[in-house]
Amino acid sequence: MSIRCSTMSRRAVAAVTLTAALSLTISGCGTDDGGKANDSGSSPSSAPSKSSEEDKGAKQEDTAAGANVDPNVKLAEVRGMGLTLVINQVKRDTGGFVTVQGEIKNVSDRVQNSSGWEGAETSISSANPNSVAGATLVDKVGKKRYYVLRDTESRCLCTTGISPLSVGESTPIFMQFPAPPNTTTEVDFNLPTFATTSLKISG
Repeated sequence: MSIRCSTMSRRAVAAVTLTAALSLTISGCGTDDGGKANDSGSSPSSAPSKSSEEDKGAKQEDTAAGANVDPNVKLAEVRGMGLTLVINQVKRDTGGFVTVQGEIKNVSDRVQNSSGWEGAETSISSANPNSVAGATLVDKVGKKRYYVLRDTESRCLCTTGISPLSVGESTPIFMQFPAPPNTTTEVDFNLPTFATTSLKISG
């Protein structure tokens, strides 16, 4: 799996700005049952400007995972609807992020698409079609659920523009979350349509 590094200063700055706000929102999402909570839908935002559309076009080029991920490292493997998801890296980054990277492979006998992976939150799914924006991390000890970071226009810091997967085809994915406290070393990871798995955080 060949993976390139993606860095976009404007989006990273926006993500850092939003991390504190997201953390405040997230703190109310934990429950005694491990932080399970329903995503609440919201109305789609107004039509984007031409510059926003151009930004989205640029973002489609920025959909690969980060650098130096060893595809032979398998931290977890889960199945879902004719697909397998292998997690290769879960790492704390500078700036208060946790980046999850992996690969999804079509192991069925028909073409598979990314339907559902973007989650049920309307504003997020509409801004991030064919993406993994619906992924979550749950800190069971701290009883908090963490959502994929997004910028001020609801665009996720994650892989987007995922094409339908032919039989046997795979695609690399990545997503960034606000980092749990340093004392939290293990989280539950879920991507819609896949089973939940436990991951250890490195770094």
